[in-house]
Amino acid sequence: MKKLLLPLLFIFAYPSLLFSQVDLSYYLPSDVTYNPDIPTPAAIIGHDVGEWHVTHDKLVFYLYALAEASERVTITEYARSYENRPLLLLTITSPGNHATLNQIMDNHHALTDPEKSADLDLNTMPVIVNLGYSVHGNEPSGSNASMISAYYYAAAQGEEIDHLLDNAIILIDPSLNPDGLNRFATWANMHKSATTVTDPASREFHEVWPNGRTNHYWFDLNRDWMPVVHPESRGRINQFHEWRPNVLTDHHEMGTNATYFFQPGIPERTHPLTPQINQDLTAAIAEYHADILDEAQVLYYTKEVFDDFYYGKGSTYPDIFGSIGILFEQASSRGHAQESIHGVVEFPFTIRNQFLTSLSTVDASLALRTELHQYRRNYYRDMQREAANSPVRAIVVGDAFDRGRNYHLADLLVHHNVEMYELARDIEINGQEYRQGRAIVIPMEQTEYKFIEAMFERRTEFPDSLFYDISTWTLPFAFNLPFAELGQRQFNQNLLGNRISNPELHTGSVIGGKSNYAYMFEWDEYYAPRTLYRLQSMGVRTKVATRPLTAVTAEGTKNFSYGSILIALGTQNVNEEHIYEILVRAAEEDGVDIYNISRGLSVSGIDLGSPNMNNLERPSVAIIAGPGVSNLEVGEIWHQLDQRYRIPLTILDKHRFGNTDLSRYNRIIMTQGNYDDLGEGAVDNLKHWLRNGGVLILQKNAVNWARSRDIIQLNRKEGEELRHDRNTPYADLQAARGAQVIGGSIFNGRLDTTHPIGYGYRSRDIHVFRNSTLFFDAPDNPFATPLSLTDDPLASGYISEHNLEMVANTASIIISSMGSGRVISFIDNPNFRAFWYGKNKLFANALFFGHTINWASTGE
Repeated sequence: MKKLLLPLLFIFAYPSLLFSQVDLSYYLPSDVTYNPDIPTPAAIIGHDVGEWHVTHDKLVFYLYALAEASERVTITEYARSYENRPLLLLTITSPGNHATLNQIMDNHHALTDPEKSADLDLNTMPVIVNLGYSVHGNEPSGSNASMISAYYYAAAQGEEIDHLLDNAIILIDPSLNPDGLNRFATWANMHKSATTVTDPASREFHEVWPNGRTNHYWFDLNRDWMPVVHPESRGRINQFHEWRPNVLTDHHEMGTNATYFFQPGIPERTHPLTPQINQDLTAAIAEYHADILDEAQVLYYTKEVFDDFYYGKGSTYPDIFGSIGILFEQASSRGHAQESIHGVVEFPFTIRNQFLTSLSTVDASLALRTELHQYRRNYYRDMQREAANSPVRAIVVGDAFDRGRNYHLADLLVHHNVEMYELARDIEINGQEYRQGRAIVIPMEQTEYKFIEAMFERRTEFPDSLFYDISTWTLPFAFNLPFAELGQRQFNQNLLGNRISNPELHTGSVIGGKSNYAYMFEWDEYYAPRTLYRLQSMGVRTKVATRPLTAVTAEGTKNFSYGSILIALGTQNVNEEHIYEILVRAAEEDGVDIYNISRGLSVSGIDLGSPNMNNLERPSVAIIAGPGVSNLEVGEIWHQLDQRYRIPLTILDKHRFGNTDLSRYNRIIMTQGNYDDLGEGAVDNLKHWLRNGGVLILQKNAVNWARSRDIIQLNRKEGEELRHDRNTPYADLQAARGAQVIGGSIFNGRLDTTHPIGYGYRSRDIHVFRNSTLFFDAPDNPFATPLSLTDDPLASGYISEHNLEMVANTASIIISSMGSGRVISFIDNPNFRAFWYGKNKLFANALFFGHTINWASTGE
């Protein structure tokens, strides 16, 4: 079966490159004729592929022209990026297959249904291959190669291509990250010289911060296949489940001094839920990549460096759905031509290699199509048996007080084809109450049983101690939602309410209608911070309850917990009717229930005029950004404030910080990064701002910087020095050092829910994500650490024994003070990848309530 098409298709001319302009003959098979009615890329974009870095608009123009000219090609816009660029999917196959696409897709879906799959004729079913390019925008060889792939499959003529297109459907996703691609293309093109410069020190090869790798909000979209936070990912995952491709490729770039990588990756680092046959088929496909790259005299490697563990990456996500995901990594020119240890790496060379492995992927998939279909049929048949024999019959998950987080979990799961239902009646499991309509029930006997298992598993033992990405992602821990696994006796069908097919955020209301005295709302709901900022931005005075109370509402008494928000009408300069209109809109859009309070005298607890009702100030927020600062963490905060809370964020360039008037801000944020280049004047300005009442929010390594500048006084936890066995061989050096890295694990935490940082949480138990080895002792003041890890901290993920001992009982959030100001140190990232919903409220509390924290409770 191997080399089915190689003899005729893969005869290439390989002219030597030396900064020369190339045309399509450099890339395409030389023994194939091409339909002259099909436009070449150069005819539409105005230059040869590889001469310039294609901008996204030119890429779109070409693909639409191709679809218009060829009966083999259709084009679909499946999403828009934040910058309003279209994400496209080309479908390329024979006209006959285009006429029966619905039936072909139905048959592919039937492979996931054991009741139907046995009747399918696998030998006649076309294979579906999804070629995906450049999810990292500054790894552009993929997107540039996509034009050649599309042209080849649209224009090539002959019996071999006709046979291929009769038996294969090729999906081309030309730019997984349009905003990043365009950002990088602009950078590379603006630095191109007429006389090519290959010096690695040239500015062309060193993008300015934040670079083009990420999307508009500086997120790595190759970590978003599972979280589906961003529109690019949400649309892409919808397309994946609509088509269910047998094979999906993910074309990347790596360092200029590397060669070329294709999977399989490191065998020991494949996720245990991925079956061995998946890796065997990946290896079988790899033989085709090796053949075509051997013929092109290209160096390559497999089974090193890269793994297949985190299901949120493009090359691993398909593996949990009975597909084959394949990662490709090409040594990058990072511009037009750059010197390397292997000679000058030229941009056309990188494009050609991505095109060649696109061809080899399709060729291999065609040759192995029966095996690929059989694999999917067996995968879902075996999964059905495993689900039927599982002692867990269903999972119930949900927070009775926060329907926003419940909604976001349901929204995530529905994108991955998970079947789930509203809880039909109140139940109690292991002392935890789950309320009707405020929890989700996920039956385990369903098509995507294996995906559900992967999302809810708690894993602490691993065959390897190194990870390319995070080692765990347990969703109920990420969302900080109570959950329980229901056994045979606990689960029955009467727990299933309405099926959740299109989740929507719950609509709140103003309970009791228009008030003549005051309004209150609790802080539990996920979007309560958005409601509060709406009010503050309109000049409405607000207070926060630092003690619980039972108030008199228009419809009876109501208990309000710590952190509840008060809008007293008698103190306002804003028209009462306007306030009511704001509240009605906020309740509807933010899912918050707001109560008409008819009396200032409470039934119990503090009264509405109590000194324990603290005045709030509207956050005016700036974040320091620029070289040396984590663009990912800055982007996470920018996204959280902009997209979810609708709070404007000023992004201050670090080099301008010393000359900035800080008085216009009352909150300044510093994330993971190096701030040693901030001059003494800038540091003095920051300290002066703090003493005058500012709130400084530090994250991860910024905490260390603040220690070094005497802004805070914290103690790093000291432990015994880690010593490796003297007999450890040199070959194990990387593994020994890497084993001490915390790439991303989940820990058990204790939260003080009476502390302003803990407002909106009902339970002291919380799960903390950590991906660093920053260990800080809790200060002597017991009130200065609202969140710390427990003495038995590991909840899920990998950590070495040495680090497990170190992390126990360490601080996760520490409060310090300087003059009238407060410093809130987040040792761990509360906004990780925008899907760690369970800790977002902690960060919001720092923004809204940081100034209310009592000086006596701080570490200084």
